[in-house]
Parts: sequence; structure tokens; C-alpha cells
Amino acid sequence: MSYLNQKTISKQISFSGIGLHSGLKVNLTLKPAEPNTGILFKRTDLNDKNILVPSFFNVTNTSLNTTISNEYGVKISTIEHLMGALYGLGVDNILIEIDNEEVPILDGSAKMFVDKIISSGFKTSYEPIKIIKILKRIEFREDSRFIMIEPSKVNLQIEFELKYENPVIGNQVNKIKLYEDDLTDVFNSRTFCLFEDIEKIKKIGLAKGGSLDNAIVVGDGKILNKNGLRNSKEFVNHKILDCMGDLYTSGFRLIANIQCSQGGHYLTNQLLRKVFKNKDNFSIIEIKEKNLPQTLINKNLLRSIA
Repeated sequence: MSYLNQKTISKQISFSGIGLHSGLKVNLTLKPAEPNTGILFKRTDLNDKNILVPSFFNVTNTSLNTTISNEYGVKISTIEHLMGALYGLGVDNILIEIDNEEVPILDGSAKMFVDKIISSGFKTSYEPIKIIKILKRIEFREDSRFIMIEPSKVNLQIEFELKYENPVIGNQVNKIKLYEDDLTDVFNSRTFCLFEDIEKIKKIGLAKGGSLDNAIVVGDGKILNKNGLRNSKEFVNHKILDCMGDLYTSGFRLIANIQCSQGGHYLTNQLLRKVFKNKDNFSIIEIKEKNLPQTLINKNLLRSIA
């Protein structure tokens, strides 16, 4: 059985925590799913009309998080870290049950999702994966901010540039090859904010569950978290994690080069909408080869599950 076949988790995994923006307690359970199911969310606190597909078409809010809604107005917010974990680990099919409207923030990164998923193991099917191959260069701009996607041969490369006037954050750039590189620093990088912005965010009804336990806070010219940063590029690495999660709302893994400057959830969602508006921009390919291309699976993940 090839690693190019569709994969799910081997057993049920549960998480409990609070929503970063709602401040509400939430329980979340990941369950194995059959091939060709894709990724599905289910609101278990609702009796019906409770299934949501994390598609870029269903993204209804991109302000400080990614929120999806179904046709009945049922929503789930802050899906990006979990989606980034699933993308980086190559999980194709999964049912995500949740008893409130926001995915728990946990420690502000994807680390806890990744650790538990890897510990649970994976179940690989006989169904081949499908990938989206980008055929044309497409970009979306908003003033000085932009995101661009262009064709690649056999990888997904993300180059992200972060620019902040705050000297602690400053300007950071990082580049990853998603199917080749060690993604540990990306998975472990936490969401962040400036201390002076916290009250503004709370006034618009967000960050009710935020704390130093689930976010990096920068104030008075320093990192306010006791243990500082987890890696030297944690700020930009978290933006890459967000980007990965938002890209997975395309439905499949991508083969492309992506470059982004000062982007976020909104720019990534607008780029996907622009790409999939025209069928000439992409092709969906079913991978049937028996042998694994070197760059289509994360080598470090292979070692961890061997």
C-alpha cells in the first residue's frame, strides 16, 4: 500500500479547552473517516443541520480567525490551526465533532493537535489521493499586502514575509517546502498580538479566552510570556501555519509555489476564490503511481510513523 493512498487517523482522539475568541469551554473529537469523505465538521450541540464542510466557499469571516458556515447559518470558527495540522500530517479523511462554535485554542499553536494525531497512528486506505496542480500564476493584492500562487513541479513551497513596526516582531521572512521540510517549528509556533491591541480586540467581542497560556503577547519592548519564544522565527512561522490551514480549505493538497507579504486569512481566502473561479487555472490529478515521489510526503513524518 502506497503512502500516496488516502489516510485517516487510526482511532478517536479528544481535546478539551476554551475558544480564543468566544472564551467558552469546548470539547472536540477527531474520528476516523472512510476514503473520499474528506474533512467534515459536525456540531454535536445541535440536533440537525449541523454538518459543515471546511471549503473556502464556506468561509464567512476572516477577521483574526477563519470561520466557516453552512447554508443554515451554523458556524465554526478558528479552524486554521487544526486544518494546518491535518494538512502537514497528510490526513485526507476525518470527522471532527465539536460541541460549541469555536475550535479550542489549546496552547495557541498546532503542537497539541499534531502530537496526539501522531501518537494515535494512521490508517491508510487503498484509494489514491488527489492533488490540485496550479497551472497559472495568480495573485491577489490589497495595497502593499499581496499573495501569489504559481505552478510548481512536485512540491508546495510557501514563502511568507512579515512586516511589523514593532521592533520586537520586526520584519521576518521564512520559506518552507511543505512535503520535504521538518515542520516542527511551524506546528509549534503560537498566535501572537501586541499588548496595546488587546483592549481594541476585546471591544469588538473577540479574544475573550486569550491569555499568556495560549498566545504570545508583545509589550514594553519585550515578550511578556515567561519562557519567551519557542523558535527564532515564531511570528512568521505562525503565519505560515495559518496559511497552511487556510490553503487546505481547497479540499486537497496543492502542488504550487506561494509567496505572501503581510498576508493573513483574508488574502489567502481571496486567492483561492480567484484561482478556482476559472478551471484553466488548475487541474485535479489522481495519483496512482506505486512508488512515492520524493517530495510528496513529509520525510520527517515518515520517520515518526515508521
